[in-house]
Amino acid sequence: VVETKLVKSSGINAEYGVSGEFGPVPGTARDYKAAGIGWVVVGDENYGEGSSREHAALEPRHLGGKAIIVRSFARIHETNLKKQGMLPLTFADPADYEKVQPGDKVSILGLKEFAPGVPLTCKLTHPDGSSDEFSLNHSFNENQIGWFKAGSALNKMAEK
Repeated sequence: VVETKLVKSSGINAEYGVSGEFGPVPGTARDYKAAGIGWVVVGDENYGEGSSREHAALEPRHLGGKAIIVRSFARIHETNLKKQGMLPLTFADPADYEKVQPGDKVSILGLKEFAPGVPLTCKLTHPDGSSDEFSLNHSFNENQIGWFKAGSALNKMAEK
């Protein structure tokens, strides 16, 4: 299970949920990492377009990110996220994107049984205590699941 809390973001600045202050996204991510709080990105269509270099996928992992949940990915970026041990996931029903609210606690369920072709489940617990659940798709194969479980493709290679 991956659990984290969503925050408000303008795209340039993000709210640090612990203090409620806004600051640059990388700095906010560093604050979460320092506090031991994982985080996820929720995005729209073609996430990662123009970000084919591996550094664009390394940064979220380095800063404590756990998953990227979007309507669709730019192909190369999705693979680079997998190599870095991140969870690139897509909404099975793109309309579920509209259920996500700032302040939600995000739980990704089904990782113990993580397998190719088997969707995961996202549970959102909203600030008012209500919740929503929906399916998340992935395109991981067995080798890529090994990368995720090891923390990255390089970590998996080091195990051999």
